[in-house]
Amino acid sequence: MDQILQLGPLALPVSWLVLFIAWQAGSFVAERRVRRQGQTLGLHGWLLPLAGWAAARAGFVAAHWDGYAGSAASLLGILDIRDGGWYPWTGLLVAWIYGLVLVWRAQPAGRPLLWGLALFCTLWLGAQAVSRVVAGAPDQLPAFSGVALDARTVELPALAGTPLVVNLWASWCPPCRREMPVLLQAQRDNPGIRFLWINQGEAPEVVQRFSAQHGLPPEAVVLDVQGRLGQMLGRSTLPTTLFYNAQGQLADLRTGEVSAGSLGQHLQRIAPAEIVRPETAEGPARAASKP
Repeated sequence: MDQILQLGPLALPVSWLVLFIAWQAGSFVAERRVRRQGQTLGLHGWLLPLAGWAAARAGFVAAHWDGYAGSAASLLGILDIRDGGWYPWTGLLVAWIYGLVLVWRAQPAGRPLLWGLALFCTLWLGAQAVSRVVAGAPDQLPAFSGVALDARTVELPALAGTPLVVNLWASWCPPCRREMPVLLQAQRDNPGIRFLWINQGEAPEVVQRFSAQHGLPPEAVVLDVQGRLGQMLGRSTLPTTLFYNAQGQLADLRTGEVSAGSLGQHLQRIAPAEIVRPETAEGPARAASKP
């Protein structure tokens, strides 16, 4: 689960920061080594990371194709990298193949790029290992209770026992509105997973009107006029979606808009025994089935 560096309203994934630092370090080493030969990396200095990036995205899209193939709009989502969908291993594989081909063809940039790629992998994989070692016990469902639009009180700790998706949102937030159809379709497709939309800081009448216009189920929309849950979790950026497994443990977190494809990946982490196939609002609704 990616950690988030919160800088006021700006939420920066720590993994992206580590990735940038590792890439800069690898590029520096590659440049130094190729200059010793009196050569330059040329276009290969950009083509290798670009090939790795494209392969990482393509690997993710291929694995979650159902989430992108529903309509022309969702196909455009393949190019929208803001949904956070990547398979780093396919990217690393293609990058290494690219570098080895350069060495095989006796290109001056070949060996320096492999040295830089080796350093990149060492730093990136090392950071992943350290994050797993220092990570504490998974966060539990917070002691939050709120009133849903159907006038019932919802207590989060009492919902342990069922996989749960908690979406923090507001009607004034454009990405919150854009991802709403994706979340609604995922709820219909996955009856074994509970979804809650916990509004942050808006008046009840505003939430009621928005929910009625967009077809949100009243029992799943919870009022949080003071934004207490966001404060408790330290998440001020909207939208933020939290994924809890059946044991009430935080298994995944997404800050920012989700697509149908990336949402499917998150749902698999809290309900791995089910076939979870979220669709876009334009695509056909299909109920999830068990193998």
